[in-house]
Amino acid sequence: MTTSNAGEPAYATADREIVVSRLIGAPPGPVFEAFTLVRHLSRWWGPEGFTTTTRSFEFRVGGEWDFVLHGPDGTDYQEWITWTEIVPSERIALAHGASRDDPNAFSSVLTFEPVGEETRIVMRTLFPTKELRDEAAEKYHAIEGGQQTLSHLATYVAELVRIVRAGGED
Repeated sequence: MTTSNAGEPAYATADREIVVSRLIGAPPGPVFEAFTLVRHLSRWWGPEGFTTTTRSFEFRVGGEWDFVLHGPDGTDYQEWITWTEIVPSERIALAHGASRDDPNAFSSVLTFEPVGEETRIVMRTLFPTKELRDEAAEKYHAIEGGQQTLSHLATYVAELVRIVRAGGED
């Protein structure tokens, strides 16, 4: 039987999970690095038309990222992430909600798998309930938003790699 990261049988969590992946044209190191500094994250994080304002950021286990996503329609979304596991160039686990005490916070695990000179990033997001997963997918377009966010990451990392290869600074 397949189990989830939490040790539950996979069938017990499948209806609460969203999985998005993308192949990115760079090795895991630069892809992972794009998550480590707020100056990187603020350049690519979020779906189409969204911008990010960071209030605080500390990339370490137990560290937090407190930020606002500004929607293209002018709506502000209060966001909060705490990093629960960091394995450089391999894995990031986090809890994500509107605030530290959000009872509807969800968990995500991002894995960075080398595929030749590229990286397959897989983002697995597990919601507390099926209803919250369905709301995220239907009301907030989480699947499309995740795909768009990973597309922005791919574009940003390609630019970082181009600058490094040209001998510039990131």
